[in-house]
Order: sequence, then C-alpha cells, then structure tokens
Amino acid sequence: MTGVRKSFGSVAALDGADFYLRHGEIHALLGENGAGKSTLMNILYGLELRDGGEILIDGHPVDFQTPQDAVAEGLGMVHQHFKLVPRLTVIENVILGGKDSRAFRLPDLETSARKLEDLAETYGLPISARDRVSNLSVGEQQRVEILRSLYFGARTLILDEPTASLTPLEVRQLLAKLRDLARAGTSIIIITHHLDEVMESADRVTVLRSGSNVGTLEASETSQLELARMMVGRDVGILTQSDAIRDQKVDQSVKDKNRPVLRLSGVDASSRVAETGKETVARRGLFDLSLEIHPGEIVAVAGVEGNGQAELEDVLSGFLEVDQGEFAIDGKDCTTCSPEDLLNLGAGYIPSDRYRRGLIGGLSVAVNVSYDRIGEAPVGNRFWVDSKELMRLGDRAVEEYSIAVRGAGELAGTLSGGNAQRVVIARALAKELRLLVAAQPTRGLDVGAIEFIWGLLEEQRSRGLATLLITTDLDEVMALSDRVYVMYRGRLSEVPRDRESIGLAMGGANKQGEESL
Repeated sequence: MTGVRKSFGSVAALDGADFYLRHGEIHALLGENGAGKSTLMNILYGLELRDGGEILIDGHPVDFQTPQDAVAEGLGMVHQHFKLVPRLTVIENVILGGKDSRAFRLPDLETSARKLEDLAETYGLPISARDRVSNLSVGEQQRVEILRSLYFGARTLILDEPTASLTPLEVRQLLAKLRDLARAGTSIIIITHHLDEVMESADRVTVLRSGSNVGTLEASETSQLELARMMVGRDVGILTQSDAIRDQKVDQSVKDKNRPVLRLSGVDASSRVAETGKETVARRGLFDLSLEIHPGEIVAVAGVEGNGQAELEDVLSGFLEVDQGEFAIDGKDCTTCSPEDLLNLGAGYIPSDRYRRGLIGGLSVAVNVSYDRIGEAPVGNRFWVDSKELMRLGDRAVEEYSIAVRGAGELAGTLSGGNAQRVVIARALAKELRLLVAAQPTRGLDVGAIEFIWGLLEEQRSRGLATLLITTDLDEVMALSDRVYVMYRGRLSEVPRDRESIGLAMGGANKQGEESL
C-alpha cells in the first residue's frame, strides 16, 4: 500500500500512508486512536474506498470495492467484535455468506464440516464444527473467525485487537498459533495496543501518527519504550514504572477500614435477554456477590467478558434491579435506586460503552461534560440553563482533560475514541464523588490515553475516592488495584494480587489447576 489517502469530510484520516507486508510474516500496526490504523486496514479489506494511493498484491494492482473482492484475492479479516450468529453452529457460521450458501443452493453441511475440521487439525486450532457458537468460549469463537478466513483460502489475515477479550493463557495460546500460521506461509497483520504482545509475536512493526507513517522497524531491533515514543511523540511514563513502584503506590493509598463506601452482600440479579422479536426471557446474571470498597481504595473486578461484568455494571449504575441481597452506599440501601438517586448519593459512572451510555453524540462537548450538573447551580436550575456557564465549564474541561477539539461547542459524536473517553471521564468527575464505578475505562485506547486515564484514577484515589474498576486488562489490574476480585460465571472470588493467580482465576481455576469459582 503506497501513498494511501482518505478523508471524512474535512478530516484527513490518512495522508499518504504506506504499508508493506512480506510473505509469512507477522506485522504489527500501531498508532494512537485516530492515527488511521483501522481506516488503512478497512481500505485493504474493501470496507472503505480510498481517495488516492495504490494497493498491490503480489505485484498486481487491486481496487477492492467490497470485502468479497478482498476475500477473492486471499484476504481475511477478524474483527475485534466477532461477526458470528450465536444460535447457529460453527459450520453454519463459517459458510454463511460464502459461495457454498448462495441463494437456491443447499450447502452440504457434512462435507463442509469435515473440510473445516481437517483444516482445524492441520493448523492446530481444534474446534467441533457442529457445536453451537453460543456454547463456545471467547477464545473458541475467535478460533472460529480465524478458521472461517482460512476456509475460504485466506493467505493474509488481518486481526483487529485479537487479544482484547482473552485470558492471559488464551493470549499465549493465540500468539503461539499465529507463529505457526506464519511459519506455514500465512501473512498476518495485527492491529493492537499491547506493546508486550507486539514484542513477543511480531517480525516487523509499522507506526502511524496523524494518518502518516512514523516508521517501520524490525521488532527485534526496537523496544516498547521506543514504539510508545513513536506513537505519541514523547516518553510514556507508565512503561518506565516497575511493578515494585506500582506496588508502592498501592501500599500508600489511604483507607478507612471501618466504614465502607460501597457494600455488596449476597447480591443476586437477573438480566433480560431478547430471544425473539416478541418476547424476552430472564436468566440469572449474578450469584451471591459480596464485596466492600473503602475510601482511597481501588478494587478491581477482573475477568473475561461475558461472565457477569455487564450485569454488575448495570446494578451499580441503577439500570438493573437487585433480586436479593444488599447494595449500599455509605450505609444507605440502594437496591431500588435509580441512576439519578445514585448520582445524588455521590456515585460517578464511567460506562463500558462510551458511545451508547457515555455520550450524546448530537450534543456539544460542553453539554456532555456538564450533563450531570444540569438543573443545579452554577449551570442553572430546574427551569433554565445558563448557556454561558455551560460553555465556560466545557472550555475548562477541554483544557483540564486535554480534549483535542477546536472548542467546547464541537459535537461529541465527531470525537475519536480517546477524546470521547476523556469527555466521559470529565462528566463523571464533574461533581464531588464518594464512589466511582469505572467499567473498561481504557478499552481500545492507545498508550498515551491510557497513561492519562490511569493518572486520573490514581489522583482520585489519593484524594480518598473509592473506585470499583471493572476491567478485562490484566496490566490495568496490576497497575491500579489495591485488591482484586475475579468474576467467573456470575460469581466473585477475591484472589491474591499477582498475575498468575488472577490469570488462572479468569479461566476458572486456581494454582493447583482446580476449578475455584
């Protein structure tokens, strides 16, 4: 790919970007949020049309108009959010949309299943073709996505954040399998923010910044520090801190053990899952949850997505009622509290889905950062809003949180992921808080944005704020938490604050290899 350009309106997402992939290599693509990584790969896969530049595959120019064009040329893409239908079997998902499932043709599922399982055995990616996808773990679902691309003859794989939802053990297994695929001749592109995984698995690394190339390096000749510096244009502090320094920060946190800010005791809750367009069915989401958080303490709830974190987030933000048990903030019963009630009790909320629950894209940055304060001084009262004060607070938040916008009047829906998350956090911290629920606060963000957000959470801890951190990121757990719980199949278990114990518990086992949750 040479001189690739792409603009969205007046915003240049790519400004003459280059990317060169060799046969049988693993090539990592790095950059800050908004640097152009996903846009470049979406163009390569036919999801976006380029404005300029050239793409050559094996020396031949190509012009992909659709993903089907890319698949026909031997490309496959595994998206961060899998494109699988849970109710269908593995083989039904694999052939869905392929040439074997065109209109007026009945696919031979048995033949296709045997072909898939032979392929799985060849590449060391074991899977049962007849299993229903809804019964598979996240790691197994990712295996299906990779096998689907190989099934249709992919010689080049594009993986977007492939380890985002995996346990540490699954990450190691995946990286080993990718090395095997590369040795067998498959070319692999990884879009990731995890620099340690880049150093472990990649042959070469390309870094983008502001839509242009910063450089391409041999992974064996660089370091995490150098790559982070190339990404953000400066040294990144979180990469220079040892685990001992982080542990010392944790030990210095101020706690009042006699009076918990948040207390959960024996909490059960159900979530409602849509089964058809006409009805929903209830299922148990949380089982007998108990924990306490004290002032000046960050307590992490780690785990692989889909084990009850979403239900816990909903309970603590007032979107899901507790079936039984106790949920209290500063001793006040909150089992029936609405989101507004929790806000008035001093609870702040950073949602896991910043766009669905954290922002109103059609409103300005100023309104978004002040939204929790509308209806009270100094923004106004129940009957009117002081627009000048609203804008003043917005401008202050833009400066304080380093939100990259032309002004606080800009629409929040136009922001990149990192800047959108800064707006969400600015809103959550706009009021005096007793408790902060931070769900996946750095998911999908680059190393510079992560450093900024971790610094904010540490600063709030030093001021005595109690924080519940719900995260799938083991590095985040180790960097910030005072104590650690792991959530597995809707249950909580407190575990020692070390990587091995946490990683095993995320998969439902302890150091003896026994099921622990």
